[in-house]
Amino acid sequence: MKIRKNDTVLVIAGKDKGKRGKVRLALPIDEKVVVEGVNMVKRHSKTKGQARQAGIIELEAPISAARVMLICNKCDKPTRVGMRVLQDGRRARFCRVCQEVLE
Repeated sequence: MKIRKNDTVLVIAGKDKGKRGKVRLALPIDEKVVVEGVNMVKRHSKTKGQARQAGIIELEAPISAARVMLICNKCDKPTRVGMRVLQDGRRARFCRVCQEVLE
């Protein structure tokens, strides 16, 4: 999975299509990401002592990584991500639109 925590992404499919947000959590085993303000769901919760209040809580649910595209920092466009080996031997992600290294 080429999307990581703190990346800015654009949702390209589903009910939140067109929204941009920052990745809060990446779940590479499930190929899912949690994005700020995207895929909001309501959960009903009971009181757990005085730590948590009962009621309906709205929170972000994971969304498939295939439904989001990374936004390049340089060209500010949604892009596919490629992998490249740098001069010092490290692997790095790069933007397929402007060929800029994303790290």
